[in-house]
Amino acid sequence: MKTLNDFNFNNKKATIRVDFNVPLNANFDVTDTTRIQAAKHTIIKVLEDGGSCILMSHLGRPKGKQNEFSLQHIIKDVVDVIGCNVKFVEDCIGPKAEEAAANLEPGEILLLENLRFYEEEKNGDLAFAEKLSKLGDIYINDAFGTAHRAHASTTIIAQFFEDKKCFGNLLAREIESIDKVLNNSEKPVLAILGGAKVSSKITVIENILDKVDHLIVGGGMTFTFIKAQGGSVGDSICEDDKMELALEILKQAKEKGVEVHIPVDVIAADDFDNNANTKVVDVTQIPDGWQGLDAGPKSLENFDEVINKCKTILWNGPLGVFEMESFAKGTIALGNSIDNATKNGAFSLVGGGDSVAAVKQFGFADKVSYVSTGGGAMLEMLEGKSLPGIEAILK
Repeated sequence: MKTLNDFNFNNKKATIRVDFNVPLNANFDVTDTTRIQAAKHTIIKVLEDGGSCILMSHLGRPKGKQNEFSLQHIIKDVVDVIGCNVKFVEDCIGPKAEEAAANLEPGEILLLENLRFYEEEKNGDLAFAEKLSKLGDIYINDAFGTAHRAHASTTIIAQFFEDKKCFGNLLAREIESIDKVLNNSEKPVLAILGGAKVSSKITVIENILDKVDHLIVGGGMTFTFIKAQGGSVGDSICEDDKMELALEILKQAKEKGVEVHIPVDVIAADDFDNNANTKVVDVTQIPDGWQGLDAGPKSLENFDEVINKCKTILWNGPLGVFEMESFAKGTIALGNSIDNATKNGAFSLVGGGDSVAAVKQFGFADKVSYVSTGGGAMLEMLEGKSLPGIEAILK
């Protein structure tokens, strides 16, 4: 696996695929610079070697060239995070881009315009990828969030660089962290899977059952498992057509010696509302007109005990509707348990949009071993799929 450390970038132009698909508010201000910060190490390494950086990214889902999706809006934030001047060119291929890249001096950064202003980017167009490849000497992929897409800038471009391509610091760390959980983990290994639907996590569960010792099932998925076993779930979210699948998962887990932990009590509410009436009820006896919106106190005690005896922890998905304060306690308690286990030497990996949002919101980002930046990409790796953006560098 070639990384930044395999190259000296002195007098080289590094074309770096970054993931600067950051959130903007109505005034086009960046509201979260996490993805820019994630690319900093790679950019600084190239500059310190005496090289220059050509940064390419997409932003949003534009239909053709739309100013609201221009990467020009984020220049100030890139400058603030990286700590040096950033040049910008209003295209990513063609004469303007080629001239700007040719004139780039060692120690300088050039940000190209939004790749997705061209349909060819998403379509994985070979000619478009070749035009992008002409801008630099070495190709670095540091965009884990898009590594599961066979786009021109994430996958197709790599073939034009033969042995002059590598993973950036972020992408290398993502691969190593997920590999540590799936293939090189210290036992006992625990996977915590939350979220609303069994259907969205089924392939992950099937792939990791051979690799874990414990599985905590939480969030809305809970109720499909409970109803499948004969419990009453009231008005809780439930995938009736996945109940057989839930039973099959429990059967497989038992055969493989995996202990499955499901909430035994929940915070039930009489409405999907932060100000609804609530009560703690047995997870198998939720009354009609009520729905489970968070894990209950006894469940959290049980989960804490499991978490603190495990040495490798994967967390994907919240335990409740954490966006509402009344139903965030379970997810916060889970974060505290993982924080404690990490302090005691466990390796903890958090990934998936909702989990990442929760760890940021509740201040756990610095208290776990690693927070993954790619929701869809991470899920596909956990499912055992090979990602085209990663394969392209390994070829």
